[in-house]
Amino acid sequence: MVLGANDGIISTAALLLGVAAANGTRSAVLTAGMAGLVAGAVAMALGEYVSVSSQRDSERSDIAKERWELEHQADHELEELTAIYQAKGLEQALAREVAEALTEHDALGSHLRDELGIDGESLAKPFQAAWSSALSFSIGAAVPLVAASIAAKAARIGAVIGVAMVALVVLGYVGARVGGARPGRPIARVVVGGAIAMAVTMLVGKAFGAAVN
Repeated sequence: MVLGANDGIISTAALLLGVAAANGTRSAVLTAGMAGLVAGAVAMALGEYVSVSSQRDSERSDIAKERWELEHQADHELEELTAIYQAKGLEQALAREVAEALTEHDALGSHLRDELGIDGESLAKPFQAAWSSALSFSIGAAVPLVAASIAAKAARIGAVIGVAMVALVVLGYVGARVGGARPGRPIARVVVGGAIAMAVTMLVGKAFGAAVN
């Protein structure tokens, strides 16, 4: 969700600045911003839904395959699980004992977890990914859009840049804390990247606006 909000801030701020740099009217700037918010949110939702649906289909296929192998190749699967625990540092006898105990307790769950890295109780959720991505993008995109809507024409570009930069700093800090990293470098990355995106879009917007005029 942090990444989705970051995308919303940068893409919408860049779009607003590009239109404003082309001497677009307040109506044109806000219309472009709102269109960018809606289009971006829908694109994020659809992209996440398709991606996570593919992931879930793959997980379900792996589960079905593993279930069939346990039913028809039980001895081989036990050897496979034993080898996995040996590779993790257990002695052969202990690895075999652990594999037998876990197979007796929950054979499918053990193979999904230790062989495939899948948690059978929490498979990928396409709808959750779709709405959370759309919501986070919309919240991020609303930040520069609100700034553009309330700022005077002379201060519109400065307001959008200033608000977007502050929002990016906040998101960079939140993302770093969530990931357990020091905030300095993540903040610098997201701020520099956002600044480049906005600068390039402003230059293109200004050049295109001049060419059209």
